[in-house]
Amino acid sequence: MRSKTRFVGTVAIVAGVGVLAWAATVWLWQDPFTALYTTWQQHRLAQRYDKVVSAYRPAVPAGRTLAAARRELRAEAAAYRKDTHRGMPIGRIVVPRLGLNMVLVDGTDHDSLTKGPGRDLRSYMPGQGELVYIAGHRTTYLAPFSHIDLLRRGDPVTLSMPYATLVYSVTGYRIVTADDLSVLRTHGHEELELQACHPRFFATHRYIAYARLVSVRLRGVATGVSPTALATAAQT
Repeated sequence: MRSKTRFVGTVAIVAGVGVLAWAATVWLWQDPFTALYTTWQQHRLAQRYDKVVSAYRPAVPAGRTLAAARRELRAEAAAYRKDTHRGMPIGRIVVPRLGLNMVLVDGTDHDSLTKGPGRDLRSYMPGQGELVYIAGHRTTYLAPFSHIDLLRRGDPVTLSMPYATLVYSVTGYRIVTADDLSVLRTHGHEELELQACHPRFFATHRYIAYARLVSVRLRGVATGVSPTALATAAQT
């Protein structure tokens, strides 16, 4: 009887240590089990996205003036938005401050976000001149936005799309309740929002990091074009 009690006690201690070790791992890093799944999904998405880029054909001829370049960018982004679908790899997101370099998925439903950061389908494609809303997990599925609260003003966020590479600069953040849909409202100008649950391990609130567009490089064009130049050209 005593040996049985000792055995049960030992099992309980080992289990307790295991739970504490897992909790510490998730807190300091992320859930290792879902991370393996997302790593596999990212590998598959990268292969699919390479094919998307290779097969991509511009919907409009390449512009030669800044005004034409602005029209071209918006037209390409709008056409690409129509051609994509939920769960599809649509681009790549790079955030140096977060050590993030992942394939971007279309959609923010559960299945889409298990593959990587996702663009909310109610928002626009990068370059359309409207809100681009991207969500990601903080503790599971490779936790792409695990340390979103470490982003600082001026940090770059690069979105590489088949039609262009767009660089944004972080301008600030805001914490809202989970049911606050006002964050999805576009304001008629290009703006990027990165969203994650807040605080970590809870889903009562959302941490929103805001960023403005600072540079655009169209596919096949060697030099970048500033958004200010594009906007000015559109008025001439």
